[in-house]
Amino acid sequence: MPDLLLYTNPMSRGRIARIMLEEIGEEYEVSHVDFDAPRADAHLAANPMGKVPTLVHGQTSVSEAAAIGAYLADAFADAGMAPPPGQRGAYYKWLFFGAGPVEQAVTLKGLDMLPGEDKAQTVGFGTHARVMDTLEAGMPQGDAWIAGETFTMADVYIGAQIGWGLQFGTMEARPGFQRYVERCNSRPACVRATKLDDALMPAHD
Repeated sequence: MPDLLLYTNPMSRGRIARIMLEEIGEEYEVSHVDFDAPRADAHLAANPMGKVPTLVHGQTSVSEAAAIGAYLADAFADAGMAPPPGQRGAYYKWLFFGAGPVEQAVTLKGLDMLPGEDKAQTVGFGTHARVMDTLEAGMPQGDAWIAGETFTMADVYIGAQIGWGLQFGTMEARPGFQRYVERCNSRPACVRATKLDDALMPAHD
């Protein structure tokens, strides 16, 4: 088994994990997961839910895209994809804001299942509008990035979430969002990852 193995499908959040792997610059292999086929025993051993992305690094298995990013940033610290340990407040905030409130809000909007204002204190994200306003207010200015002056895994995750939100109409096309996604998507690692995943997309007549 390779030292780094990613179980993924190009029509999934596995695209985020692929970008993360390209950003750290380490060699890795991919195991394509067919959504309509039974999961391989090795995949289920790594992730009993049988979902993607799932990363296997030696004897360690990690699922959930945000967790994969945080793990890779620590396991391959020389890549510089996380701030120093004592300076990670904003990094953790945005990485997990994306994995929590943003993910929940855009998913429920896409399913036309957003709760009313009277449920804002019950659901974890409050309201879709409040999440979008908070995210917009956090968009970096100038040459900065979401957690400071350096591009991190938080940018990979937030950038991907906003990109999908704009693509599928679960987020408004606010100028700050569009500018940020363009910057994230122009990074060489993202360009490489996108090309690799696009090549695995099913052909359409």
